[in-house]
Amino acid sequence: MTERIEGHGGELALAALRAYGVREMFTLSGGHVFPLYDAAHKTGFPLYDVRHEQSAVFAAEAVAKLQRRPGLAVLTAGPGVTNGISGLTSAYFNASPVLVLGGRAPQFRWGSGSLQEMDHLPLVAPVTKHAETVFSPDDIPRAVTAALTAALTPHRGPVFLDFPLEAVFSVSDAELPALPGIAPVEPDTDEVAKAAGLVAAASRPVIIAGSDVYAGDAVDALRAAAESLQVPVFTNGMGRGALPPEHPLAFAKARRVALRGADVVVVIGTPLDFRLSFGDFGDAQVVHIVDAPSQRAAHVQPAAAPAGDLRLILTALADHPGDRADHADWIAELRTAEDAAKARDAEEMAAETDPIRPARVYGELRKVLARDAITIGDGGDFVSYAGRYLEPAQPGTWLDPGPYGCLGTGMGYAMGARVSHPDRQICVLMGDGAAGFSLMDVESLARQKLPVVIVVGNNGIWGLEKHPMRAMYGYDVAADLQPELRYDHVVSALGGAGETVAKAGDLGPALRRAFDAGVPYLVNVLTDPADAYPRSSNLA
Repeated sequence: MTERIEGHGGELALAALRAYGVREMFTLSGGHVFPLYDAAHKTGFPLYDVRHEQSAVFAAEAVAKLQRRPGLAVLTAGPGVTNGISGLTSAYFNASPVLVLGGRAPQFRWGSGSLQEMDHLPLVAPVTKHAETVFSPDDIPRAVTAALTAALTPHRGPVFLDFPLEAVFSVSDAELPALPGIAPVEPDTDEVAKAAGLVAAASRPVIIAGSDVYAGDAVDALRAAAESLQVPVFTNGMGRGALPPEHPLAFAKARRVALRGADVVVVIGTPLDFRLSFGDFGDAQVVHIVDAPSQRAAHVQPAAAPAGDLRLILTALADHPGDRADHADWIAELRTAEDAAKARDAEEMAAETDPIRPARVYGELRKVLARDAITIGDGGDFVSYAGRYLEPAQPGTWLDPGPYGCLGTGMGYAMGARVSHPDRQICVLMGDGAAGFSLMDVESLARQKLPVVIVVGNNGIWGLEKHPMRAMYGYDVAADLQPELRYDHVVSALGGAGETVAKAGDLGPALRRAFDAGVPYLVNVLTDPADAYPRSSNLA
């Protein structure tokens, strides 16, 4: 059943957005989108503003990731939209259902040189599922509904709409469409049965579960499948925490041993990309389970590749009626390797070195982070250690840039996480290089009373570039930063607080002060520049 609503373009858009469960707007002020602000202001719709448009899109993406619903960013015309394209692209790679609404110069004088006049669609179309200019206010509810439906239909992803000035400022009487149901993608039952048979018969199977397991609300189904078939589970991205660390089938440290010894590798809800050796696991057969046929790998020929609703596929694996091989010896072998790696890590995380090693930072963090803390990685070298040493205890608590690897997510993700979970710890792990991309948005967090903790690993270099360049060429360029820079002073000047830590023994007290502060608080840790570029990690 449909209803008719009257209002200007901003009011029409907001009515359609509310129907889809959108509950907040992230933006940077711009006159082209004033009607959207007016609609939000008059109805008490929360509006959060930032200092760079990329942070608005990243904040919307954090909401989309954490809450598994659409996130909204509103950007003014021209440079407002182009400043948000890296955020859109990250959302595209991460399959995050983000809607970006853009302003647009007036259509009635198009081509005359209006302020910020440009056609955004050719730029955003390659990194969105749907991109459209809406020329009439009457059409705004229909366009918003269609865009959000596309964003939420697997394989999920970002969408874009822009409104010429006359469309969004005009008043109209328009129809608000009924919400179309999004039916689950039904998998091919024969392909699912084939996958289940391969896993059940394998001697040394391994599961690697990724972000789409969380995004598709398939965590419980994953656990049921793993327990039913008795298969060890490794995770990446937002799949981390799908099995808590204490679960007998949860593994994190023994991945290299597992992939070298496995005869069947089951990759669920994540692409066969550079993070997973492009799907090359030696002699092991590969089962690739994805949420839509479009996500099947074109560069690998899996032994089975079920595509569809992950809950349906994983439930079918759990209910496999055939015989199952005994995997007890294989699980025990991996547990031995896991325990040995954990013992080595424990030594590294307790290291009393001067300067501080990154491992010690994470050793101290593990003592203060709650099980439901949201941990955000924004960096390269320093954050790669987080993937190795931190083990999320619950699903939906880990945010990183994902396979696109875009730095600058930190403050936007922090804003979206704080809005999503007002009562949880929010901890941003940031390299000193990444700090240059978004740290100014601490002002946005402080002004809007959104406290978070920021831990900067400050080694004064671009760690992932300096050491490899030296190894390749015998020298490095463009890889140095100002040593021992006081990022904590920057945060204090912007309305937060912080301190610099140079001794390992001071880390614990500093972190406890940070989580008790009630304002954005930056712990600036001077880390060893020689202890960089780890050869392996479980990041992503």
